[in-house]
Amino acid sequence: MASSATRTASAQSALKPESNPWPTTSLLGELSAPTRDHLITLGRRTHFTGGERLLREGERGSHVFLLLSGWFKVLAMTEDNREALLAVRAGGDIVGELACFDAQPRVATVVASGAGVAKRISSQEFLAFLALYDDAAQAVMRAVAGKLRWATRRRQEFGSCAVVTRVARVLGELARVYGRAGENGIAIGVALTQPELAELVGASEPSVHRVLRSLREQAVIETGYRRILVRDVSELSRIAGSVPAVVEI
Repeated sequence: MASSATRTASAQSALKPESNPWPTTSLLGELSAPTRDHLITLGRRTHFTGGERLLREGERGSHVFLLLSGWFKVLAMTEDNREALLAVRAGGDIVGELACFDAQPRVATVVASGAGVAKRISSQEFLAFLALYDDAAQAVMRAVAGKLRWATRRRQEFGSCAVVTRVARVLGELARVYGRAGENGIAIGVALTQPELAELVGASEPSVHRVLRSLREQAVIETGYRRILVRDVSELSRIAGSVPAVVEI
């Protein structure tokens, strides 16, 4: 059974002009070519526009979305009844897997921040795939663990760390996961407004604005309209108190 699936995936891979356009830190970037090519054949291809919701917090549903391209925001309701940005996801990532595993209501809302493409995969099809490919099951477990670690760090660190440290850590994480290295530094491809960045950091917008201005003056970063370039990775890591991120070109 597995050999047949592998042969089919290999044949499809030969037709792909680019074998792995996804970040190496993403689910699709981690998988071997045969496993990855089988996974992207599953489900129904769906196109999204900016502001369109893939998943809604509190709703029932067990399907998952395998993100192929675009940027997506993960939101959750706060105590004062507003939606706060928890994380960002991009092509190569998967969303909705927790409800697939435990059949509980969705814990967050996922919204397309622009044009994007995803595969909607039923829980039955997805779980059958994971049972067939051990490397995929392990990669999904690592993805879930990474999300839980991120959430735990936010709770533990953001209440006690200085805002500049929090900003540096968030920018460092975004650069590590979604950054593209170039001649002048690492470009963070996530299109975030300053209010959205403040939500990720867990600080007020004016505080984050002051930190960004200071980092610009120190030539650690450059900023533009929804664009951030990390010019000095080592200095950003020093401020964050972490090891410099390694980003593949």
